[in-house]
Amino acid sequence: MTIEEAQKTVDQWIHTYGVRYFSELTNMAVLTEEVGELARVMARKYGDQSFKEGEKCNLAEEMADILWVLLCLANQTGVDLTQAFGESLAKKTRRDATRHLQNPKLQEK
Repeated sequence: MTIEEAQKTVDQWIHTYGVRYFSELTNMAVLTEEVGELARVMARKYGDQSFKEGEKCNLAEEMADILWVLLCLANQTGVDLTQAFGESLAKKTRRDATRHLQNPKLQEK
């Protein structure tokens, strides 16, 4: 599925099952909440914390939830994420064309 198709799929789902989009501000809060949920799982899987009883390592689910809300926000605000991502990639390529290659901290040990 392309990013464009994902945006269209989310929009169709919202209009079929979701009644309407939550407000942009509500979705921003939901996005922040979802990022926090991913952070919690990451801290337990890769950090120093351990999972509490009943918690599960659901990285894919949390990442998908973030993507869902981001796609909602893009649809609501008229952002073409395919175009925006392409522009972001081009910007990063121009800016960082040699920066990371020359970073001794990133060289394999």
